Amino acid sequence: MDWSWAVVYELLPKMWEGLIVTVQATFVGALLAYVLGLLLALLKMSKSWIVAKTSYWISEFVRRTPLLVQLYFLFYVLPDFGIFLSPFVAGVIGLGIHFSTYTSEVYRAGIENVPAGQWEASRALNYNAYQTMSYVILPQAIPPMIPPLANYLITMFKETPLLSAITVVELFNVATIFSNSNYKYLEPMTLVGVFFLIVSVPAAYAAMKLEQHFKPKDTGFS
Repeated sequence: MDWSWAVVYELLPKMWEGLIVTVQATFVGALLAYVLGLLLALLKMSKSWIVAKTSYWISEFVRRTPLLVQLYFLFYVLPDFGIFLSPFVAGVIGLGIHFSTYTSEVYRAGIENVPAGQWEASRALNYNAYQTMSYVILPQAIPPMIPPLANYLITMFKETPLLSAITVVELFNVATIFSNSNYKYLEPMTLVGVFFLIVSVPAAYAAMKLEQHFKPKDTGFS
């Protein structure tokens, strides 16, 4: 099997378009995952036993089932109930809901790591629950959450090839369509790997730097 630069040059514009779709799906899905994850974390920490347990088991169900199955349900099963979603919208919702179960644990851990004295100080100031969370707890909890949330963003980016199963024409699907049409697999699949590396390696480096930046400083006191 010989490498063909002509195939590479023909494929590059299409791969670039696929990369744009991949990045868009990643960022929109991540935004949804971050918002839903925070909401889910707060529900799981609710004082209501029913709300907390229901949220916990819903989260566990989503997390323990494969993302691919969830994507198929959103795109192929929901139309049976009269709900029709475009491939991109179904893919973004699937990514967002699935990874919200992981980000919710990041939020929960960050919130629980805020010293108890901060909660007591908020009560002493007669802050309601919204004021306590908005002005006291989250500003202290969010910075340490940034590195793991960034890592989940990278993970979502690497999971986007699954969207090809519901006909989203992202990076991997562009290569697959070209390969199946032209019976050329070496160049398209190599380019997929290269494009993922070009994005993933700098992103992983940035996540590492964030982790170092937000790592608790050693004060020297025991």
